[in-house]
Amino acid sequence: MAPKTLFLHTTLLLLCLSSPALRAQTASGLEGEWKMVPERSSEIGLFTTVSLNIASSKDSITVIQQWGGARAYRDTITLATNGSVHRVPVRDRVWPTNVFMGVQLRPGSTRELTARKGQAGAALVITERYPLLVSQGSMTLETEHRFELSENNSVLTWRLVRPTRPGDATATYTFTRASVHSAYMMKLADNWAIDGKLPVQAMLISLQGIANRGGPRLYFVYPEKWDFLFTPSVLEYYKTKQHYAFAELTTPESALQTFRQAVRGYVVWDRAVRTSLIVAFTVAGLERAIVVSEDLIPMAEQAGLKPVADLRGKFAGKNDAQIFQWAYDQYWDRCSRDIVVWMGGEHGKIMKPGVADFGIMKQAFFTDVSTKPEDKEEYALAQRIMSEMKPMSLVMGWHSYAKDKERDHVRLASSYALRVEGLHTLPNMSFSSQTVLTPGFTFKNNHNVKPGVTYTPGKKVYVSCIQTDCLGLGAWLKPGRGEIPYAWEVTMNWVWLAPTMLEYFYSMATPNDYFIGSLGGPGYMYPKAIPKQYLPQAVSKARELMQQLDLNVFEIMDYSEGATVEGNSDLTREVVDAFYEGMPDAIGFVNGYAPSYTFTVKNGRPLLSFDYYLSETRPESEAVADLRELAAMNRARPYFLLLHVRQWSDIRRVKGILDKLGPEFEVVPLDLFLKMAGTTPTFKERFLER
Repeated sequence: MAPKTLFLHTTLLLLCLSSPALRAQTASGLEGEWKMVPERSSEIGLFTTVSLNIASSKDSITVIQQWGGARAYRDTITLATNGSVHRVPVRDRVWPTNVFMGVQLRPGSTRELTARKGQAGAALVITERYPLLVSQGSMTLETEHRFELSENNSVLTWRLVRPTRPGDATATYTFTRASVHSAYMMKLADNWAIDGKLPVQAMLISLQGIANRGGPRLYFVYPEKWDFLFTPSVLEYYKTKQHYAFAELTTPESALQTFRQAVRGYVVWDRAVRTSLIVAFTVAGLERAIVVSEDLIPMAEQAGLKPVADLRGKFAGKNDAQIFQWAYDQYWDRCSRDIVVWMGGEHGKIMKPGVADFGIMKQAFFTDVSTKPEDKEEYALAQRIMSEMKPMSLVMGWHSYAKDKERDHVRLASSYALRVEGLHTLPNMSFSSQTVLTPGFTFKNNHNVKPGVTYTPGKKVYVSCIQTDCLGLGAWLKPGRGEIPYAWEVTMNWVWLAPTMLEYFYSMATPNDYFIGSLGGPGYMYPKAIPKQYLPQAVSKARELMQQLDLNVFEIMDYSEGATVEGNSDLTREVVDAFYEGMPDAIGFVNGYAPSYTFTVKNGRPLLSFDYYLSETRPESEAVADLRELAAMNRARPYFLLLHVRQWSDIRRVKGILDKLGPEFEVVPLDLFLKMAGTTPTFKERFLER
């Protein structure tokens, strides 16, 4: 059947807008393109969906309506907006809201329509009378169409009230603007124990990785104490700035049912062997399967799923090296060479697999083998896995707190030119990685140094602050941001991994928030451990990301030679030269975590190491005394004191410390700090000598 005329419901919408008084009140809200949200709408037989495109001019209004997709009706009509009563001829017998009912319009007859201003929140109410044919003959039906706008005019609800249909079965269609993306959200509990809610939460996270393969469809709000604090705030950002409309899921059963068609089966892990869950994540990605413990099998089977693997009893008596070697032999050949996931962090009965959704979506291999050389079996497998990844690929997740150290993990990854992107708790990456920047958005930093301007420092102690551990773990959402100049480490890979996450931070920045590139490479890398043939490539890639993000200061941290204090975090001249040569646009560099001792300047572009690390446990009075003592020890003025702030210290605390230092101290933005240090270097050049 070919479309002949605009269906009844389009005509209703047009005519209800035809009154100038009504149009003035409602057109700005109703105009635009609207798409139906199936999960919040009555089922439409055959066509399954309907979309609207509404536009108006001074004297008329036009609506384009399409029912269905491949098998569709598309109609366009333009009507004068003179407020008159409309009688519309019927030219087609189809009753589009439900073609599977024995109801048809009467071609050659006429529909009569009137419109009035809505009550109780309704934007419009239209009353329509028209003749119908049913099996017992002809009848006249009166229908009241109620259109309501809600949620900042971004959601349109259309209810069709008929005396022949019970009120609790009123046909209801919910629309969002075509620019609005429909998705689901769910809140996760703060319980990650194997004998608690971990089995359910692991199942949900695996479901998220599978569901989001078709686009950003499922988002989780993590508990208040989660490492990454931003999931509730980012949800609001997606709603208000990215035009997402979220329907909330409240039970694992409803979540599974919603995304059932995306899932091919389930894999059973063994509660008695924690490591089996990590293996199950690998299987989940390869087989599009959810991970379930034994007690969740009935739920999976009730949804019509079949088992794809059963790990119960398979690993009894085996250690992690043996288990992961088995997983490597079984699955490695099918896994990604661009991403591998270290599902480490907490140990024992606790697991927090926040990043598992992304690994599952990308069909990554999951492990948490030790990267400490003394753990020979696991270390050998870690070497093998990393050596078979593509250079510059990603090691997602984090090392196991029970097995090795951060420095072991990053050093080994860097030795194969791999970039670490932590943590294991990094949430919703399968969702965020598929979102796109707001049209017209560009990354713009808050630069304080103006080209061509000379900045001459005074006889002062200049302090500049950098917040550690990047944006997600820091004090971004805590009190005080914007009150003093402050520098923030940017997780630069997010510009292609999750661009809207960086848009979220950039769009919230105050004039006092200044972003810098980090950390050691295009991701977390130790440049001293990167093979020489790959170091220029790593620096070049980091520069490329900095250009995209409007960054001109870069931070290096290298713990490839030991721990924070007793190790050697200084840089060789060769490494420093690689950054100067590879980043000609950078106005300066910073180095270290705790205090380090590499300093230089080239053509007014300095590299300074941190002179102070502000621990979250250091009493404020002691921190004030520490900084004053450093100023007394470094007697030349100006003295440039670079301060690294532990992520658990909010800015208001930092400001309280700095305010007590006295008039000789001045807090300045990092780019101005480096510019002055480059023109008046009072530090002594030092490199790591071999």
